[in-house]
Amino acid sequence: MSKQPFLLYGANGYTGRLIARMAGDYGLEPVLAGRNETAIREMAAELQLPFRVFDLNDTAKLHEALSSVTLVVHAAGPFKDTVVQMTEACLQTGTHYLDINGDIEVFERCKQYDAAAKQKGVMLLPGAGFDVVPTDCLALQLKNQMPDAETLELAFASNGGGVSHGTALTITSKLGQGGCERIEGKMVRKPIGRKKLSLELGGRKRFLISIPWGDISTAYTTTGIKNITVYTQATAKAYYLLKTQFLFNWLLRTEWVRNIIRRKIKQRAAGPSDEMRANARTWVWGITTNSAQKKLEAQISCADGYTFTAHSCLHIARKVLEGNHPPGYQTPASAYGAALLYEIEGVKRESVL
Repeated sequence: MSKQPFLLYGANGYTGRLIARMAGDYGLEPVLAGRNETAIREMAAELQLPFRVFDLNDTAKLHEALSSVTLVVHAAGPFKDTVVQMTEACLQTGTHYLDINGDIEVFERCKQYDAAAKQKGVMLLPGAGFDVVPTDCLALQLKNQMPDAETLELAFASNGGGVSHGTALTITSKLGQGGCERIEGKMVRKPIGRKKLSLELGGRKRFLISIPWGDISTAYTTTGIKNITVYTQATAKAYYLLKTQFLFNWLLRTEWVRNIIRRKIKQRAAGPSDEMRANARTWVWGITTNSAQKKLEAQISCADGYTFTAHSCLHIARKVLEGNHPPGYQTPASAYGAALLYEIEGVKRESVL
């Protein structure tokens, strides 16, 4: 039986390479694609895979590439700069869309194409990786068990791993913009670290602060819960430093500062090593509260974010290629249910309280 093809754009990026390397384990064959001809050719020769070289702004070549496949997995960020070209091309060619984005702005942009995607019978599912599969599915699991939930809090922390160039560059592009929470159904700009938590995750107490994670958009779409905050692990020093962020946000928004940071990022390794990823573990936690102050809590653990992303993206890609692709804008859990999380390799249910 031949392997099922899909287009993997941004294949030469850190996460794109992981997806390409692991695709065969899922019975899939990516057509490697990107704009860096040297990198794509070398990667294709190494993995013995077909390839295409084109820029997303070359509409003719983009449409030609998408017309030959059922699905594209978009892995070329920062996604705020690439999502429009790819999603609009997918609507033109009838190609289903997955990406590994975690940016609130990008989720909201994709959501605007919902009606057009339904009309074309195309599924648009951004956030098919660690951003936001585990948190989105955990949110729906809690909502299903507490239908009258009014507040949702989500958190995640890891005991290792690292950050890829792509993730670091995306973070850099958001410097100085502050955080975001969902309050009474509306997305409201709030300082990063406005809220803090102390939780036991992975057998030890962890200090966490509020951040503008993708679930501020997606978990609301999935569950309809009107108040949502997301937290991640931080140091107490970082928390108190963030209390003064209003004094220097203007500076972080300047291209001069961002370019200095970008140069530093490019001098580092492309991302965590295989050994680092193998030794890392991530915990994801969620809690819902209703008007009577009844609470429901759950916790899972999974592989590091990059390994999880490769597994989840390929698992969802296989579903799409097998014909399971509800049309329109989807979140992972709206398309495949809360149980999707437990289908992904390495996920362990830690607790439901």
